[in-house]
Amino acid sequence: MEEQRVDVAILGAGTAGNDAVRQVRRAGKSFVLINGGPLGTTCARVGCMPSKVLIHAADVLHERRHFSELGLRGGEDLRADIPAVLARVRSVRDLLVGRLIGRTTAKLDEQFIEGYARLEEPDLVVVGEQRIRAERVIVATGSRPIVPKPWQAFGERILTTDTLFEQEDLPPRMAVIGLGVIGVEMGQALARLGIRVTGFDALDRVAGISDPELNDFAIERFSQDFPLHLGEAAQISEEDGALRVSNSQHSALVDKVLVSIGRAPNTAGLGLEEIGAPLDERGRPRFDPATLQVGDLPIYLAGDVTGERAILHEATDEGRIAGFNASHGEAGASFRRKAPLGVVFTDPNVASVGASLADLDPDQTVIGETDFATLGRAIAIQKNYGRLRLYAERESGRLLGAAMCVPGGEHLAHLLAWSVEQGLSVADLQRMPYYHPVLEEGLGRAVDDLASKLAGAGEDQLASVARLG
Repeated sequence: MEEQRVDVAILGAGTAGNDAVRQVRRAGKSFVLINGGPLGTTCARVGCMPSKVLIHAADVLHERRHFSELGLRGGEDLRADIPAVLARVRSVRDLLVGRLIGRTTAKLDEQFIEGYARLEEPDLVVVGEQRIRAERVIVATGSRPIVPKPWQAFGERILTTDTLFEQEDLPPRMAVIGLGVIGVEMGQALARLGIRVTGFDALDRVAGISDPELNDFAIERFSQDFPLHLGEAAQISEEDGALRVSNSQHSALVDKVLVSIGRAPNTAGLGLEEIGAPLDERGRPRFDPATLQVGDLPIYLAGDVTGERAILHEATDEGRIAGFNASHGEAGASFRRKAPLGVVFTDPNVASVGASLADLDPDQTVIGETDFATLGRAIAIQKNYGRLRLYAERESGRLLGAAMCVPGGEHLAHLLAWSVEQGLSVADLQRMPYYHPVLEEGLGRAVDDLASKLAGAGEDQLASVARLG
């Protein structure tokens, strides 16, 4: 059988794969992009975008609870038309997916191959009857939701983000198992749309929060929307045509269950073990996080398939890194990664920036914080709730990280991520302007609290004013 020869074969046409294509093209290398399954990236098709459309509808409806305080009447009669909400989710999703495909795979001719790939040798990719000999291979095959095998027997009553947005309607009672980023976002949104939601998680924290004080605050806030049963794994059983979700202390009878306990990298069937790729104890390929190369093989990983930073902007960076290294010779370049940044689109937003509190030396770390309860702009817009905590190095005053559960956290997190990326100190942040009245004043308060706690910060009251002469 004749073999097609290319410089780079890219497996997976998601975010990482498409960004890898751009790098390979820029280098003038020949390539093929191979994809099995639906096109459109996890973010656009079943992740970031459809979920935000649903969340927006839920948050708009939720505001009716405050109408009477503002002198607005009739809000109590507003209700969610769930089929119409879901129809709009799909409509916007389809629009975004169509645009994405139109500027990526639709522009490729023979360079795009539909089908599931397998590596028969480190440089030999097989797709159906096609054989592609590639000098280097980029594996960007993404991930899939994890559903324990016993739960699969409940069929369509078990939902994941792959199937949630395909529903034409939703039942009045649902459970969410797994209260990480997706579980908390969807649990709160569904509850605000009028569905009776009950949440379960084996962990005693939510939304991926590692700061204990912030976690306690977030649990208190989110429990106002739906009950959270934490610290013990949940089980599912059949009961009178419904599903009973329970742990030893709590249970709920529901019609459907959204399972959001994580995603698994799509490496099964790729043949990595057979070609000698080094694997970890979970059977995932080991790779250099700076170059993304798998062992000493001519293979690079990028995106969710790494099992690590499953966030779109990280997948973009990894696609670029893998694409660059696959295009520029055997000695792959090492890249410094950007400051970590994560956002959970709950109300209030949960966000993390830079180093987590668990990774810092408590003896060398100073924590500054503020509560948004008395913040003027937050009171004006009826969102005067939230906690913001900043972490700085005691000796230098350099900002190391932050964690928050605050209104407008998606924006504050970016300001702080840019500050961490640039290595700014608390004094640097005090010299920044803070307008009034805006939510960013909460950041200014936390910065001032941090400055007052740092050793030798006696002049922090003048830190924001430049001296002349």
